[in-house]
Amino acid sequence: MVSESLSTVPNSEQIRRAPKALLHDHLDGGLRPATVVDLARETGYDALPETDADRLETWFRESADSGSLERYLETFSHTVGVMQTRDALFRVAAECAEDLAADGVVYAEVRFAPEQHLERGLTLEQVVEAVNEGFREGERRAREAGRRIRVGALLTAMRHAARALEIAELANRYRDLGVVGFDIAGAEAGYPPTRHLDAFEYLKRENNHFTIHAGEAFGLPSIWQALQWCGADRLGHGVRIIDDIQVNDDDTVKLGRLAAYVRDKRVPLELCPTSNLQTGAAPSYAEHPIGLLRRLHFRATVNTDNRLMSGTSMSREFEHLVRTFHYTLDDMQWFTVNALKSAFIPFDERLAMINEVVKPGYAALKSEWLFRDSAR
Repeated sequence: MVSESLSTVPNSEQIRRAPKALLHDHLDGGLRPATVVDLARETGYDALPETDADRLETWFRESADSGSLERYLETFSHTVGVMQTRDALFRVAAECAEDLAADGVVYAEVRFAPEQHLERGLTLEQVVEAVNEGFREGERRAREAGRRIRVGALLTAMRHAARALEIAELANRYRDLGVVGFDIAGAEAGYPPTRHLDAFEYLKRENNHFTIHAGEAFGLPSIWQALQWCGADRLGHGVRIIDDIQVNDDDTVKLGRLAAYVRDKRVPLELCPTSNLQTGAAPSYAEHPIGLLRRLHFRATVNTDNRLMSGTSMSREFEHLVRTFHYTLDDMQWFTVNALKSAFIPFDERLAMINEVVKPGYAALKSEWLFRDSAR
């Protein structure tokens, strides 16, 4: 007799089929390598380090494995470089939705910085509209393939630039047209979120949603500023909250004031394990703070960050966690429900997604052991 507890430990195929929700994924970090090569040829972009798709894929991953956030971010010059036309943006967005759906993702918020796609004359509005149309096309293709996904766009402002208010206003104009929120991204050191207070104050006045990249490379001060000065709804990464948690020799835990606030207020943490290893925010999966944060019941979520640079997917992220922490389908469901509770779509739609898609999906997976060959 197979015990129920053992039956809920998922294999790779079950992990892929499990319904998953993704809150932190960069559009320019998830291109198919072959698409990068195609678009470079079509647009005349001649700076690629490799023109063979397989070798280019390897180059992206090895370049991102540097342990430095700054060098990790440099790889984006090539993906952004080929995403400067309407057709390119449409294609990349459509393929993004298709790829996520094929990986079992049923809800995704994908972010991009419109200001980075203007080199060939597109306006900010044209960039947003091209990406949104691409997402809708990708959703349609997924439906034709028998899969379901809903994708919302997050508009990102670059924290080293001075266009945050402009991008926030853009996000507000398109909030009922496919855009679900706002974000700031880029190197954290030297560029605190408080530089963009006018954008965050504007969004709060407009009752709009925003997340802030914080606590990835710079630590607790960036988390504190994102929450207490800027009023972020979620923390992009937030992994350095671990610096405010003390684990004693007897395995008891003491939370500092900021960590306690984050847990008590149910602040969502958009954790990206593989990416964190690449940028040096964690030394290994076993030592990644997600294990402790899960045990302490923080509002932790699992995310991909940049699928191309990290050579990852939502299924691969969960495979690492299942292998490292012996997580079960119940743990996967917990992370997924956390993500949907924290999504930037209306409450009734979040609730319906949880109750009508996620819970039935995991219940079906957890029941499969009942129908295995009893003679094995």
